[in-house]
Amino acid sequence: MTKLKIKSGDTVRVVAGDHKGQEGKVQKVLIEKNKAIVEGVNMISKHEKPSASNPQGGIVKKEAPIHISNLSLLDKDGNATRVGYKMEGDKKVRFSKKSNEVI
Repeated sequence: MTKLKIKSGDTVRVVAGDHKGQEGKVQKVLIEKNKAIVEGVNMISKHEKPSASNPQGGIVKKEAPIHISNLSLLDKDGNATRVGYKMEGDKKVRFSKKSNEVI
């Protein structure tokens, strides 16, 4: 299993595919599939059966997973950057390779 450098809560930009250029916050990372669910990106229409939580049923818009390789992390300035790891004292932290700042 590979180490994923994108975590829940990160702001990312889509760099490839139909949704190229869109930005959003990562809601969930699916480690086994190397995919992430990004808020407002890769929206699909799903037909829902009526249930207790949704008594009306009908067509619901929701986010679909997008592959991690199509995402790029944004730093504090909003620039796309790669992620590295370094030791600060006895803690391992992520840092932006472009600006060299801790994420």
